Amino acid sequence: MTTAAMHHSINYVEITVTDLDAAKSFYARAFGWEFVDYGPGYAGIASRAGGVEVGGLLVSEEARPVGGPFVLLYSDDLDGSARAVVESGGTITQGPYAFPGGRRLHFTDPSGNELGVWARD
Repeated sequence: MTTAAMHHSINYVEITVTDLDAAKSFYARAFGWEFVDYGPGYAGIASRAGGVEVGGLLVSEEARPVGGPFVLLYSDDLDGSARAVVESGGTITQGPYAFPGGRRLHFTDPSGNELGVWARD
């Protein structure tokens, strides 16, 4: 199930991964994400608020090149999120650091995708 589409709003985020099982394990362990399997090359990302699908993991032979939109997740506990990233097999690439409105960090998942996590002060 996907979210209701709203004109000119972000509706879905797709993350290209090189190993679907490793990606699902990483995001489930680090952030508690749940997935809807659609076959060997794709899994939907179900939100924790009602199970609405908000994105997906797409398998590719090569990792997506660096660049493009930057995906940020929100955390109530940034230091706990940083520990979960590392304990789940990810790498902190920047931070945690202060920015206007709070703190944030950047990390890479096992496929090399860079995402961020932020928290209010």
